[in-house]
Amino acid sequence: MVTKEEDCLPPATEPSRRYSPSSSTPLAELETVRSLEIVESSSLSPVWLLVIFCVINLLNYMDRGAIASNGVNGSSKSCDDKGKCTTATGIQGHFNLSNFEDGVLSSSFMVGLLIASPIFASLAKSFNPFRLIGVGLTVWTIAVLGCGSSFAFWFIVLCRMFVGVGEASFISLAAPFIDDNAPHKQKAVWLGVFYMCIPSGVALGYVYGGYVGKHFSWRYAFWGEAVLMAPFAVLGFLMKPLELKGFPSTKSVTTVKSIEVMASSVGPETSKNKNDLQAGNEIEVPIETYKSSQTSVVWKSFTQFAKDMKDLCKEKVFVVNVLGYVSYNFVIGAYSYWGPKAGYNIYKMRNADMIFGAVTIICGIVGTLSGGFILDRVTATIPNAFKLLSGATFLGAIFCFTAFTLKSLYGFIALFALGELLVFATQAPVNYVCLHCVKPSLRPLSMAISTVGIHIFGDVPSSPLVGILQDHIESWRKTALILSSILFLAAAIWFIGIFINGVDRFNEETETENQRRHEQSIPTP
Repeated sequence: MVTKEEDCLPPATEPSRRYSPSSSTPLAELETVRSLEIVESSSLSPVWLLVIFCVINLLNYMDRGAIASNGVNGSSKSCDDKGKCTTATGIQGHFNLSNFEDGVLSSSFMVGLLIASPIFASLAKSFNPFRLIGVGLTVWTIAVLGCGSSFAFWFIVLCRMFVGVGEASFISLAAPFIDDNAPHKQKAVWLGVFYMCIPSGVALGYVYGGYVGKHFSWRYAFWGEAVLMAPFAVLGFLMKPLELKGFPSTKSVTTVKSIEVMASSVGPETSKNKNDLQAGNEIEVPIETYKSSQTSVVWKSFTQFAKDMKDLCKEKVFVVNVLGYVSYNFVIGAYSYWGPKAGYNIYKMRNADMIFGAVTIICGIVGTLSGGFILDRVTATIPNAFKLLSGATFLGAIFCFTAFTLKSLYGFIALFALGELLVFATQAPVNYVCLHCVKPSLRPLSMAISTVGIHIFGDVPSSPLVGILQDHIESWRKTALILSSILFLAAAIWFIGIFINGVDRFNEETETENQRRHEQSIPTP
């Protein structure tokens, strides 16, 4: 016999502590109440939640910057016409990789990220999302340790794939948590602070990887990252978990779904058990029936995922937003990986890691925060977000393209910095659209599919394709100009989004939730 614990649901006699707003409750008050409900379930304040998630995001992207740095990535042995040869360094030198293989290494972690992101987003409906983040961070930590201990090219590629698996849970679920906890009039700014960690992390990785790789070994860079991430992986299991808006308590949902399935299969006796469960009483069910119900729950999860995907693909705002993001990420992904090497070859930068790291971290912080701040100031709406996306990307493309035509190092740095400042202003608006163009229960899936799209069509192919292009034309300047021109395409796609009737659906489920709470408050006869 399987016994369901009494704490699955609170007893019927215990008064509910949750505020149940009426349909006439003002929006600002409703958002404040919801934020308090979410925070009440956890020991974390909203600000500390943002801080912790920002540090985790910083470490995720520091890893990407570190593996792209000259200190960790390195270079293969080469000889000039006079017979003077340079020694092989870093990962590329250690495993004697071609530029194509080197590009594959940079993109291999995306395989795990793309496969695992939709899975974690779907599991969030059956398991607590905060615990899923803890699982992902644990996988990430172990995989990064494996990267530092790699003995062959295929092994480090495999470890990079599992790094992507670990990152997938955080990428899919962190932004909805932040959106839930952010003050109503500062949602874009909070998202801007969170996504500021992308360029900052990559830039920090350049500096970190360059220093550690040069003074110690490329292996120590990975081991150091694992040590820094380990406490956050542990925290994901020890801290009282949070709940997401649009997702009822996962424990009660799983139990009720199981009872509902059993009720349909064994009849009125189990229906009585369902009523007992809702009343807070202990119930007993046959183990065979319980196992069968779990299989049915898994099957229902798959069918629900298919339905959710269909709804997501019908959303024109989401599709246009992701298409523009794909083009944008194709360029940014290649910039982040090949940027230091291109700068070193075009302008003979002796400290390319440091220069690109400094420019990226300053422009990333200022640009990303400015994008969120401006969107909140002009009123955060989906049409306004598209206006900011298209305008900032178009101007940024002009500056970046022009920068690579200059022969002066200082002129290049000045124009490229302005270009990066503008293109990084898109981070808050583009993710704001992803979160607000769908109903709350679809936000994790929206973030997951957005992540899958921008990587599988964006920076996953961009690094090896740019490597092939450079191997063919053998001119980093021409390669950089061709790459930069793709930003104009991203600006054009986002410009189309301005004319689509985009409705903010963040509160779409409010009436349904209120009705459900009202029904739950009525005693079962």
